Amino acid sequence: MIITFCGHAQFHQTREYEQKILAFLEEKVGDQPAELYLSGYGFFDGFAYDCCKKYKATHPNVSLVLVTPYLNATSKRDPSAHLQTKYDSILYPEIENKPPKFAIVYRNKYMVEQADYVIAYVDHRWGGAYQTYRFAKRKDKKIFNLTKLEKPTDTDGGVEK
Repeated sequence: MIITFCGHAQFHQTREYEQKILAFLEEKVGDQPAELYLSGYGFFDGFAYDCCKKYKATHPNVSLVLVTPYLNATSKRDPSAHLQTKYDSILYPEIENKPPKFAIVYRNKYMVEQADYVIAYVDHRWGGAYQTYRFAKRKDKKIFNLTKLEKPTDTDGGVEK
């Protein structure tokens, strides 16, 4: 099973959101093997990593996977090269023929395409997280949105399909 995350870079973490993510992981993953695809940018991504790290502490069959949009992951965002100690593995999707300007967009699409579930924090209709969320909906992915969008047909905390 693969679970990925998408959320706005501007994010304020709460204990409630952490509990929702941990409960979701417990319900859907439990003790079975799973890969948690993480992207490592922005406040929501950092929060998702922290939640996944906490979950992994009691569920050793879970792997934390950094999916990087750049071939040389350690030079782009973490010059100290500590990424390899934070994650169980680093994955680079085959997007080197895409313009570097759009690497994050293609990486996000790859993550969604691979995922069984997408855990999202999307509460407004603009930006990269919203575009990723829309892509997941078009791909008919199961989405667990921590918040709700303004549109009444979106769910609030339930798994969308």
